[in-house]
Amino acid sequence: MLYAQVMAGGLGKRMGNTERPKQFLTLAGKPIVIHTIEKFTLSSEFKAIIVSTHPQWLQYMQDIVNKYISDSRVVVIDGGAERNDTVINAINYIESNFGVQPDDVLMMHDAVRPFITRTIIKDNIEASNTYKAVDTVIAATDTIVKAENEKVSEIPVRELMYQGQTPQTVNISEFKKIFNELSEDQKNILSDSAKVMLLGGHEVGIVKGAVGNFKITTPYDLKIAEIIAQESIDVQ
Repeated sequence: MLYAQVMAGGLGKRMGNTERPKQFLTLAGKPIVIHTIEKFTLSSEFKAIIVSTHPQWLQYMQDIVNKYISDSRVVVIDGGAERNDTVINAINYIESNFGVQPDDVLMMHDAVRPFITRTIIKDNIEASNTYKAVDTVIAATDTIVKAENEKVSEIPVRELMYQGQTPQTVNISEFKKIFNELSEDQKNILSDSAKVMLLGGHEVGIVKGAVGNFKITTPYDLKIAEIIAQESIDVQ
């Protein structure tokens, strides 16, 4: 089975002084997170679409999902303290409600990347047939500089560098097994689900993302997203 997870647990502090976390801010007349959920409801392959949110905003999320989404596959659950805790909570929900088979897969996506395409979703699904973990990336266009103590320590070859996006797609059983074997220190510093699988010795395949699949993090990002969303509406 294939499951989707929309990661909507952040409080969006980099967005500035807003009354709601950034995933709830309005984009073209609807909350950002609703745009993102709708993209996944267009794909019939998913058994369930799990929306993970901060417990403080759980009822609010449920209310807007009820208002905008009519797909019974969409469920709202508590997130976790850290990103990978949120993934584990979703896996536990899947185990409790559906059971987990060896080939079951979870596709995780940031709630504030509302312009994900069907092609990116489809490519992740296809790659998950080959790899136990898949990462969505775009090629780095700027030189990547590594710095330590406010000094450049390394300048990697740009042609080998990519910028990570989401979705990230993992085999559910393998991810949980590896995560449970990590030390608490490892769990606390890991903010990337693909790296969990790397630590477990698995190859992580990559699929091509898109510049438009950007993360709305700052007020500037939101302004750009509004222009893109309005243009899409005008085309329709």
